[in-house]
Amino acid sequence: MTDENARRAADALARPFSVRGLTSPNRIAMAPMTRQFSPNGVPGQDVADYYARRAAGGVGLIITEGTYVDHASAGTSDRIPVFHGEDALAGWAGVADAVHREGGAIIPQLWHVGVTRAEGAPPVADAEPVGPSGVSLSGEPKGRAMTQKDLDDVVAAFADAAAAAERLGFDGVELHGAHGYLIDQFLWEGSNRRTDAYGGDIVARTRFAAEIVAACRAAVSDAFPLFFRMSQWKMDAYEAKLARTPEELEAILTPLADAGVDVFHASTRRYWLPEFEGSDLNLAGWVKKISGRPTVTVGSVGLDGDFFGAFQGNSSSVTGVDQLLDRIERDEFDMVAVGRALIADPEWAAKTLLGRTGDITPFGAEMLTTLR
Repeated sequence: MTDENARRAADALARPFSVRGLTSPNRIAMAPMTRQFSPNGVPGQDVADYYARRAAGGVGLIITEGTYVDHASAGTSDRIPVFHGEDALAGWAGVADAVHREGGAIIPQLWHVGVTRAEGAPPVADAEPVGPSGVSLSGEPKGRAMTQKDLDDVVAAFADAAAAAERLGFDGVELHGAHGYLIDQFLWEGSNRRTDAYGGDIVARTRFAAEIVAACRAAVSDAFPLFFRMSQWKMDAYEAKLARTPEELEAILTPLADAGVDVFHASTRRYWLPEFEGSDLNLAGWVKKISGRPTVTVGSVGLDGDFFGAFQGNSSSVTGVDQLLDRIERDEFDMVAVGRALIADPEWAAKTLLGRTGDITPFGAEMLTTLR
């Protein structure tokens, strides 16, 4: 990185970011990445050390891996952490303390997998997969459609988790509304076939998400921000679209912003790709323009391959962040979330801010097998 680019990186990325009572010392976040190193759903000292190492390495805001809310059908693994119960919450308190000691801010991502749950899987083996309409993301029959009681129970579970996060000393929460999981299953016409108040047109499909946001907002203090992660693509439908036009995107965002979302985290596979024809704005840029809320961008930052390749054993080389700097300098979005590059090199943020990109460790798929 040239001296000029190092100065640009420092100027653009080293600025603090504040929302409600949260202040990140810079514009770099750690993206939420499922690691499955929490036996029986309880994060231990190794998880605390893992996140604290990234905060010590210059990350301003840690967004934890997805954590299951307290609902029997929320999860599909007993190695993914939960955000309820005495043992797990004690573990999470230790994680928050460790990150704060290193000068970082931290928010947990709250998650319900919905109909993508594998039948018979832990942590509650006999829990049936549930979703909007009893169909999988590919449209095949699976699980059952949620009743009003199911909906109310899940809304309460998210609100309870948000309140617990504030009680434990976290700086905010992120609601996982992306990638074809439960909240997103309601937002997407491909999985939401309901004919009641929670389905039908694009605004009606936002009702469940908006109720979760509003319940979380009511459960926490005014100082506690709510992030909402959203995406167009789904795990089994990479070309899926919640919104095909800016007007459709506005119809989705407005109820969520009105319900209390403070920051939208727009997940894309490659952050540099334009979202709609006629503009080079990416999804985070469009969401910010339409909603007026701050946004976080994400997607292959600092690497030359997207994360799907990692699951197929592919490594990725380090790339520059010139285009990222171009975009953040013109305020297209407010923060950038970094994923695999931070698994590869806990000091990615500090090295980037100091112009030492030549010293950054490249990502290798074998790195996913350990927590370091």
